[in-house]
Amino acid sequence: MAEKIKTILCTRPVNAFLIKEAKQQGIAIDIIEFIRTEPIISAKLKKQINELANQPMTIVFTSMNAVEAVRNYLDKKPADWKIFCIGAATQKLVVEEFDGRSIVGTADSAAELADAIIAEKNINKVAFFCGDQRRHELPKKLAENKIEVNEVEVYKTFQLNEKITKKYDGILFFSPSAVESFFTTNKVTLQTTLFAIGNTTASTIKKYTKNKIVLSDKHGKDDLMEKAIAYYA
Repeated sequence: MAEKIKTILCTRPVNAFLIKEAKQQGIAIDIIEFIRTEPIISAKLKKQINELANQPMTIVFTSMNAVEAVRNYLDKKPADWKIFCIGAATQKLVVEEFDGRSIVGTADSAAELADAIIAEKNINKVAFFCGDQRRHELPKKLAENKIEVNEVEVYKTFQLNEKITKKYDGILFFSPSAVESFFTTNKVTLQTTLFAIGNTTASTIKKYTKNKIVLSDKHGKDDLMEKAIAYYA
């Protein structure tokens, strides 16, 4: 009897070569997005970001969307930013856009990134570029340690609330927002394995289900897909 094809739902687009690789391993990939992000377009915001770029600042990024939004607003690269950022994918984009030498701290979750900032001892203020649905762990923890957080919203997140009718062996989640959008209109069977890009996303999944969760080792979009392929292959 032929081995049953495994089916995986990926909640954001991934490289086509990974879909091809999965197929060769007997794994079928469906791509359905559950959130949409849009940069905030504002002359006032552009002015604010470029004013920050002209002064020494401690900057915090917890998403690629924030990095991309800020990049598109800057008239020139900041001369004296010290950047803390989360995850391999966001870190890679920061290196590409702002120079890796500007990165002074990284972590796998927002709470751990806050700890890294607090550990520096000499930081009393940060600018946190974020979306309108950012989580509370980082600013709350910094405020509790008397570090002022200037939150600058640079993008908005919209839930798409897609309804699925197919049962999947595995589902890949890349952000807490996507998890929340998915479970607004969907449930999963106990046999479904859930894959999370990081601890923050995994914690959000645990609010909705007791299913098995597999974490990515490197916290990058492609890394999570490779982890899922290896898991089923």
